[in-house]
Amino acid sequence: MLSYERDFWRCGFNVIAGVDEVGRGALAGPLVAAAVILPPSVERLLEGPSFWHAVRDSKSLSADTRTRLALEIHETALCTSIAMTPVALLDAIGLAAANRSAMEQAVLGLEIEPEVLLIDAMTLDLEQPQQGIIDGDALCLSIAAASIVAKVARDRLMVDLDDHFPGYGFARNKGYGVSAHTRALETFGSCVHHRKCFSPVRRADEIIRGS
Repeated sequence: MLSYERDFWRCGFNVIAGVDEVGRGALAGPLVAAAVILPPSVERLLEGPSFWHAVRDSKSLSADTRTRLALEIHETALCTSIAMTPVALLDAIGLAAANRSAMEQAVLGLEIEPEVLLIDAMTLDLEQPQQGIIDGDALCLSIAAASIVAKVARDRLMVDLDDHFPGYGFARNKGYGVSAHTRALETFGSCVHHRKCFSPVRRADEIIRGS
């Protein structure tokens, strides 16, 4: 999973940030992105027992494993950063622009300026050399680490929202459109944290207004 990083290391780049986002398909909650710069010793760490061997696409990991790995990544990485696009801005600028904005803000929030960006499936309007990697969270260690950090941060936000808006099951569904969530939408209508630009949310509000 270090092949992409090694290519840039061989070209003389030392500070490489992996970038990923989570929450793109959710009906509620912010879109959250993270940027992670691996520790300089990561190759040596991978030669022996290390939590880095367990780092992979966040969607393939249990919640407990993601939480444990996110803590280890924050403590061990050279630098991490988290950014989000709130629902109101997402509704105003659209999903694609919101995705790009969150990723760019995560990179700009790093305390150490990266020399190269490795990004899941896209490139950004930033000056650094960069490579967009399809399925990057499954193929590239830096991006996989960013996916875990972003996923854990967003899940915590959704659990917090559930305390204030308990009818939607945010703690369980994390804002995604599972059947129980869509039924709640059709019963209660949307809340301020729902994405009004998404058609299932608009349809649910139309049902409420017409009843």
